[in-house]
Amino acid sequence: MIVTVTLNAALDVTWDVAELRPRTSHRVHTTHERAGGKGINVARVLAFLGHSPVATGLAGGPTGRAIRDELRTAGIRDAFTAVAGDSRRTLAVVSRDDGDATVFNGLGPQVAPAEWEAFSRHYASLIRGARVVVLSGSTPPGLPQDAYAQLIRGAAAEGAVTVLDTSGPALVAALEAGPDVIKPNAAEIREVTGCDDSAAAAAELRARGARTVVVSAGPDGLHAITPEGTWRATPPEQLSGNPTGAGDACVAAIASGLAACAPWPDILREAVALSAAAVPCAVAGDIDAAVYLRFRREVRVDEVRPRYPRNCSELLENEAFQT
Repeated sequence: MIVTVTLNAALDVTWDVAELRPRTSHRVHTTHERAGGKGINVARVLAFLGHSPVATGLAGGPTGRAIRDELRTAGIRDAFTAVAGDSRRTLAVVSRDDGDATVFNGLGPQVAPAEWEAFSRHYASLIRGARVVVLSGSTPPGLPQDAYAQLIRGAAAEGAVTVLDTSGPALVAALEAGPDVIKPNAAEIREVTGCDDSAAAAAELRARGARTVVVSAGPDGLHAITPEGTWRATPPEQLSGNPTGAGDACVAAIASGLAACAPWPDILREAVALSAAAVPCAVAGDIDAAVYLRFRREVRVDEVRPRYPRNCSELLENEAFQT
């Protein structure tokens, strides 16, 4: 069983426009509205892969009810804990002209300590027997800074593998709990380490507690540092479209591969293929099956043997460092 956790669930709204231009009006060609948040998107992709994921987290108010109703309509098991505050909405404006997306993310509801305690008890019962627990996205106001660290420790105590996809202070606070996999993108890893070199930054985060670091380079693929080796995985070509769901598709592939005990090169190949197959889709969580099947045969995975410094500051002193 794979459990996905979305602490800051959202009702995702996607607007499709011909071209996004500042300080002018736009005609919206199509509108999509569905349950979202990174963990929910991961659950959708896991369902595409044939899994029966359990989606949990926090959802409240009229928006929270809409999120849970849509999940059930999509056939995804809803195990969310209700909170009093209204869940957030997000807006993605996708430009047909350049395939880029501009995203507006709501803050989320204020969560009371008693609500967090109720979720923590529910989570502890839910993860018994889970093989993989995916923890994705931002945290709403009111949660303790070490919320993800608490959930990682709980999953580890049950023997589950943890995959964490978050950023900023939430990521930093979670490292001490020793997540099995983290998946920052290049901007996120730079934010928490202050290092412009993704390889050195990934090595530093491993030294700070993460067992495996998979860095997303967007259309250029993935760079993974694991206890078994270091790899780069690159797609055969770049696609245009809506990139907002690509990272979540990547996390779903990682979770699926870990549940199957697949070797890392195979996991990375699937992750790049699924990420690419999310880009042509109008909304996050969907996959273009034809692109996925083609790319999974053509993704290139190369093992690399760089000399990593222990941290980013050492990089400045090591002129011989190779990426």
